[in-house]
Amino acid sequence: MKWEADVLLWIQDNLRNAVLDPICKLFGWIGAHGELAIAVALLLMIIPKTRRTGCVCACSLGSSYVLGSLILKKIIDRPRPFTQIDGLESLMSVRDASFPSGHAGATFGCLFVVFLMMPKKFGIPALCVSIFMCYSRMHVGVHYPTDVIAGSLIGIFFACLYSFIYKKKFAPKQENAELLKGK
Repeated sequence: MKWEADVLLWIQDNLRNAVLDPICKLFGWIGAHGELAIAVALLLMIIPKTRRTGCVCACSLGSSYVLGSLILKKIIDRPRPFTQIDGLESLMSVRDASFPSGHAGATFGCLFVVFLMMPKKFGIPALCVSIFMCYSRMHVGVHYPTDVIAGSLIGIFFACLYSFIYKKKFAPKQENAELLKGK
């Protein structure tokens, strides 16, 4: 779509610079195979107080990966924008298909759970990291805006689904146990 090419070219012409370029490349590197999301999920699973949140993160992350990267990317097989848009230069090397963004799906799949289930002092920074991850994929020229929107929506869907299931299945039991301890 023309509007997507216009957005990416505008980012390239107006926002690429010596400060943002390396930061966006770093985000591409730490999210290339879901490393950031996997590290967050594992860290949360190691800490006893956040173990269940970490498990919810892992379920959401895994489902986002399966739907986005293993199924939709292969079916849709959309070429990367830098191969289709005249004048757009990629700052990173990538080989697979573009739609949906696996970085966006993985990051939102995990970190949106943090936003939903943990105190806002952790949730809001997690949400900001997810949003910046999406921006970084466009900044380096490897994803269209609709790629990151779709990846984000996939991650958000699974984060909400598994958070809802967790709250329905486990939260009432925890509340009852806490009430009994208080008596």
